[in-house]
Amino acid sequence: MSLVNTNWLEKNLNEVKILDASWHMPNTNRDAYKEFLSEHIQNSQFFDLDKNSEPDSTLPHMLPTKEKWQEIISNYGITNQDKIVIYDNSDVISSCRCWYMFVYFGHDVSKVFILDGGLKKWKIDNKKITSNLTSNNKSSYTTKEIKSLVLTKLQIDENIKLNDFQVVDARGIKRFEGTEPEPRPGLRSGSIKNSKNLPFIECINKIDHTFKDKDELIKIFEYVGIRPDRQQVFTCGSGVTACILAMANKIINDKNPIIYDGSWSEYGLK
Repeated sequence: MSLVNTNWLEKNLNEVKILDASWHMPNTNRDAYKEFLSEHIQNSQFFDLDKNSEPDSTLPHMLPTKEKWQEIISNYGITNQDKIVIYDNSDVISSCRCWYMFVYFGHDVSKVFILDGGLKKWKIDNKKITSNLTSNNKSSYTTKEIKSLVLTKLQIDENIKLNDFQVVDARGIKRFEGTEPEPRPGLRSGSIKNSKNLPFIECINKIDHTFKDKDELIKIFEYVGIRPDRQQVFTCGSGVTACILAMANKIINDKNPIIYDGSWSEYGLK
């Protein structure tokens, strides 16, 4: 159970740690933290994807070091035994990236969840929101990296020859086909050779931002040639929406998420 619904969270507000991992594309001119200060789910804390990624990388949203992650999560007062619910108020379902980070750094996958539909569904269901901030006591979180869940550019290039796994790109079809320019400067248009394209929006219900059900997701994956008998590695522009496909794959096959962390921000460099 990697997804929880609004009723479940409402009943368990005081039994879990809650993170708002909202992040917006730069061209939206939205400030996720200001929005959080205005309204959020009770007991939640803001998780800044930009600040909590590797600060010394020239690429966006790269995983931080193991030591940095321990410090970050300890500052939230989260322990290794905690159940964690992550949500967002974003059109790119950014909570999935935070979920992936917890899984990569060894948090028990059965204890970290996405709120299906995020704040949008929470408000549709008339659940209470607040502007009150939550305080916490620092914890001593420990972590371990599951390095098999992240791939490098070298591994992606080797796979073009070996075809050991399927690379699936979550960007829109125009960006994938190279007919639309990339939103970040310095990147060429196009996609990784032999990769499949599944725009992440195909997995999400537009009205309430919930994931489509398992049977629908199976059909969507099959339609674009994603085979359940093969290993999938997900990519996108900067490693955020790739994690939406990873979550969809988790719903379908209960597979742990494998991400090409550099994504097109690295692979598409001119």
